[in-house]
Amino acid sequence: MSKRTERRGIHVDQSELLCKKGCGYYGNAGWQGLCSKCWREEYQRARQKQIQEDWALAEKLQREEEAAYVSIHSSSQTQPPQSHSQPSLATFSKFEEKKTNEKTRKVTTVKKFFSPSSRTAPKKESHEGKTPSPSITRRSSIETDRASRDFGEFLKTLKPGREILKQSCLFIDSMGNKKDLGAEELSECVQDFYQNMSDRLMSHFKGSSDKVDRVMDQVEKYIMTRLYKSVFCPETSDDEKKDLSTQHRIRALHWVTIQMLCVPVDEEIPEVSDGVVKAITDIIEMDSKRVPRDKLACITSCSKHIFNAIRVTKNEPASADDFLPTLIYIVLKANPPRLQSNIQYITRFCNPSRLMTGEDGYYFTNLCCAVAFIEKLDAQSLNLSTEDFECYMSGQASPRRQDDPAWPQTGSCINPALSQIHQNLSVLSNLEKRQQQVIEGAQSLQTELAEWQNNVAREVQEILERYPLEIKPRASAIDAENVENDRLPPPIQPEVFAG
Repeated sequence: MSKRTERRGIHVDQSELLCKKGCGYYGNAGWQGLCSKCWREEYQRARQKQIQEDWALAEKLQREEEAAYVSIHSSSQTQPPQSHSQPSLATFSKFEEKKTNEKTRKVTTVKKFFSPSSRTAPKKESHEGKTPSPSITRRSSIETDRASRDFGEFLKTLKPGREILKQSCLFIDSMGNKKDLGAEELSECVQDFYQNMSDRLMSHFKGSSDKVDRVMDQVEKYIMTRLYKSVFCPETSDDEKKDLSTQHRIRALHWVTIQMLCVPVDEEIPEVSDGVVKAITDIIEMDSKRVPRDKLACITSCSKHIFNAIRVTKNEPASADDFLPTLIYIVLKANPPRLQSNIQYITRFCNPSRLMTGEDGYYFTNLCCAVAFIEKLDAQSLNLSTEDFECYMSGQASPRRQDDPAWPQTGSCINPALSQIHQNLSVLSNLEKRQQQVIEGAQSLQTELAEWQNNVAREVQEILERYPLEIKPRASAIDAENVENDRLPPPIQPEVFAG
């Protein structure tokens, strides 16, 4: 068998989905393969190290500035004015150049020391340029009011409900003053609040994790609904740039077929086709949710539809090796809006316990793997030659369908709409063939009926010729006046008897 016809498929070992630290929880590509707990520890350790380096750099720059200042004044006192002007200016110029180079380093703390307004000025302009539509503002206001009302009703059933509401409101107010922070700093603030609130609830409920999780779900819903506009795709991050890059990447891969990904799904089966449509709808609907838990619920629902479609196609339970290629196919077919922003939003602000364990964490980890695979998709992954892959990506050619020799190979970029048109034409062609068969059958039946009618008429005529019809005269009535007939007795005459 040729190399082109071999299908390697997409296989991911389940151990690759777990945290690289070996803690047993699910890892995340956004956390460099670590779980939320290990990533937070690494982030805090790296952040502390960075802060120390920033302080050391700031002190170094300050000492150099003081040394340069002292050098300039000492040289001005010991040398004539005519002779020291050029060296002092050169020394100060070198110092300024070095200081400028050091400032250009991407160090958050140094920026806070030396250029506090460098990050706030552009943000004001961007805020002024953004004018949300009234419909979006009205919808967000309705959702916020509903979340506040539901949270208040839920807390009425809890003894520490008033304290929980107070701490949540204080945290929301404090986050309003931290809009200039980066995405990771905002995430750290939210995760710290989750941890502190969870520890308090754990001590109050005396270790009842179910009650704590139930309360934390409501806390997350209330807080993230209120903070959604300020923390989703923040201006200090590059989430929007990643969204556009991923969207363009998926559009360029529109030609990828089920056969290339070895997806065990037969969309000709109505139940499977409905499952695929529902999975696509769920993953697109994820962008309309505000709470990370609700976005995870959309991913979980999408994944369950995928598993059901695989089960119906194969008539057996789906495996993990079947699930990931199908999920990749669904993502390519759906091209969900703001996919990277939604993934980052869940990663930063979801309750970490949901991402580390359970089916939500498993399905979310697989989605991250699917997105990472799409970004690194190459000719070898699809069992194609490099030349064919480049031609397909550039739109110079499209994959030839094995079951249809008339499928176009060259020309303009073949998009999914044209593929659907070709499929519809194929269905119409099949219907036309079936209609022609029905017409031919009807004509054959009509011919047979005409022959049968002629045969019956011929047989009837033969019978009539063989046995001609003889018409006999009708017999007369007995009491009729027939004098010529001597066979009849004489009529009865009345007799008179004398008495």
